[in-house]
Amino acid sequence: MSSSKTALSVPPPHGSGINETWSFLEQGIDQIMNRLEDGLTYKRYMEIYTVIYNYCTTKTPNDGVAASIQTRGATLGGSDLYSHLIRYFQKHLEVIRKDSEQYMDVSLLEYYTKQWVKFTGASAYVHHLFTYLNRHWVKREIDEGRKTVHDVGTLALVSWKDSLFSHVERHVMAAVLQLIERQRNGESVETSLLRNVVESFVSLGLDENDSKKTTLEVYRQYFEKPFVHATEVYYKMESEKFLSENSVTEYMKKAEARLAEEESRVQMYLHVSTHKPLIHTCETVLVKGHTEIIWDEFQNLLNQDKQEDLYRMFSLLLRIPEGLDPLRARFEAHVRKAGLSAIEKIADESAETLEPKVYVDALLEVHKKYNDLVLTAFRGEAGFVASLDKACREFVNRNKICKSSTSKSPELLARYCDSLLRKSSKNPEENDLEEILNSIMTVFKYVEDKDVFQKFYSKMLAKRLVNDTSASDDAEAGMISRLKEACGFEYTSKLQRMFTDMGLSKELNDQFRDKMNQNHDPSENTIDFSILVLGTASWPLQAPTTSFNLPDDVVKTYERFQAFYQDKHNGRKLNWLFQLSKADLKANYIKSNKTGYSFQTSTYQMGILLLYNNGLNYTLEELQTQTNLNMDILSGALGILVKAKVLLLENGENVGDAGTRYVLNMDFKNKKIRVNLNLPLKAEQKVEAEETHKTIEEDRRLLMQAAIVRIMKTRKLMKHVALMNEVITQLQTRFKPRVPDIKKCIDVLLEKEYIERVEGQKDMISYVA
Repeated sequence: MSSSKTALSVPPPHGSGINETWSFLEQGIDQIMNRLEDGLTYKRYMEIYTVIYNYCTTKTPNDGVAASIQTRGATLGGSDLYSHLIRYFQKHLEVIRKDSEQYMDVSLLEYYTKQWVKFTGASAYVHHLFTYLNRHWVKREIDEGRKTVHDVGTLALVSWKDSLFSHVERHVMAAVLQLIERQRNGESVETSLLRNVVESFVSLGLDENDSKKTTLEVYRQYFEKPFVHATEVYYKMESEKFLSENSVTEYMKKAEARLAEEESRVQMYLHVSTHKPLIHTCETVLVKGHTEIIWDEFQNLLNQDKQEDLYRMFSLLLRIPEGLDPLRARFEAHVRKAGLSAIEKIADESAETLEPKVYVDALLEVHKKYNDLVLTAFRGEAGFVASLDKACREFVNRNKICKSSTSKSPELLARYCDSLLRKSSKNPEENDLEEILNSIMTVFKYVEDKDVFQKFYSKMLAKRLVNDTSASDDAEAGMISRLKEACGFEYTSKLQRMFTDMGLSKELNDQFRDKMNQNHDPSENTIDFSILVLGTASWPLQAPTTSFNLPDDVVKTYERFQAFYQDKHNGRKLNWLFQLSKADLKANYIKSNKTGYSFQTSTYQMGILLLYNNGLNYTLEELQTQTNLNMDILSGALGILVKAKVLLLENGENVGDAGTRYVLNMDFKNKKIRVNLNLPLKAEQKVEAEETHKTIEEDRRLLMQAAIVRIMKTRKLMKHVALMNEVITQLQTRFKPRVPDIKKCIDVLLEKEYIERVEGQKDMISYVA
């Protein structure tokens, strides 16, 4: 052997035949493939490279014409060399295959991966040694369409696949699955073994059309397919066993952990393409296979407010198609029930006595609780947001308080706004007020009868502005801005015009005072007079329900302003709303008080009290004659004066009885210097609320009729049912029209001949131009 080795250590001369050439090359290739760790000198590397080059560029008899090509004056051959290399790889891999038969399980994986790393590393060197063969002979063969010819690096992989992989892949894969199962059972395993096996499976997927490209066919068929199947079997058994022994919440923790494990397994040693089929299989087995049990646990978790477990359930069911649908429906029912229950707790027998703040706070408390749950446990998912909105819309508009009418919610909401925006000792701080108004808009969003809110809000705003009881102009403007954002410009246009009128009235007062100071002596202007001139179209104010004789003390000022305004705005008519006016009267008749009291009164009370400048007592009938007030209004005004002991009742038990006499109390006493007598009557408030509801119904009828005409003018011809649906669609942002009401409006318009029924076509309506 030593003499043979010495003989072969010298490169064959240029022009040597294939046998002599291969004997030298085989020794070098064998050293690289089997003993690379011993090293290879640069000199020997270049000797081997040169021998290959010399052989490829020399025409030999053995090569034949078909095996060589003439280029730039040299003859290129290589088929014999290529054939010897194929046989060498086959023999080399046959030895490895036989050795592998003595190994099993992990030891087989260790042997396989060790040989794979060694083989691929060595074959890379061999590939570079045969660079000249690859560039010329191999390239020519490939260009001519010979699919069995590859560059040397690819040839090594093809040889591994045919001579070794096809014989051992079943045993290797069994060992891989066994090792992965051990890892799933909690054992520590050598993941580098698995990573190398995966790498070999991926590398062996060669593209038939382009040997330089790889495909995943081998990996998918021999690794991914059995791996995913084994995963399905493993988790099917484990999940069924675990659920039979543990609670659903514990199972969800287990499923969540297992899914995370499989995600990390892909990162550790699997090919990225396996992620989708692997995770899909795990989701199907661990989640989809047990949806009924998981769904059934949802209500318990909601009842106990287990947010962490709810989030875990949400995350798991989010992974499968339609997994969240039953949860959304149950969540909606749960929230609706919670809202109705919260209102039942605060509801008295009469909704009239319920504090608006208590009602709105109860609604907000339920919304906040479940909105927080949606944001944390359900990550603000659109389906759960929609379920929350549906449930809130239901219990805001149809609860125990709203039994008589759905308009009760918007009315109470408007009253709560009024209590916040009206001057009071209980007014919240500016920052707190902003937060409360924002939360009110949350409830407003769910109110169906937004026109009812608008009506009550505008009436209450009008009172705040007329009586100068607004706590903050900024807060008022901010609330209108919020309403405008929610419902559009048209919804708030009248509210904004109210503020415009207030500004114009301020300018008008200044102009009137200047005029009076120019034309009259200051001694004549004894009354401090101010006025609000408001546009009828924008302000929801009613005309007085009684006649009234102005006291002589103010008639002159009244007439002067009438003349001043008519001169400034010729043709405009002023309608005086005395029921909304107020006065401050200085009481100088009380001896026990040196400074004198100041009475804050309504205009009607002023008319009564100024009569006592001319006499100390009057009968009911005398007072009515002098003031010209109707009996109900007069009795109401007198009742407050008698209750405050400004007047004393004589010749009767009840205020307003025929023949009763009212005497000025000369010994009047009060802890306050400024005594407010301008108090609203409960009965008046109730009547006003009823009137507001009546005007809302009338406005709705007009809106529906306008919508019908507008639709028919556009469409010309429509079916009865389609017309009703279109009306509901157009008006639902303001209120939800009822079908019987729409039918009545259609009948009214048929009578007025705006529309007509089409002859011979049932349920068809046409527009009358």
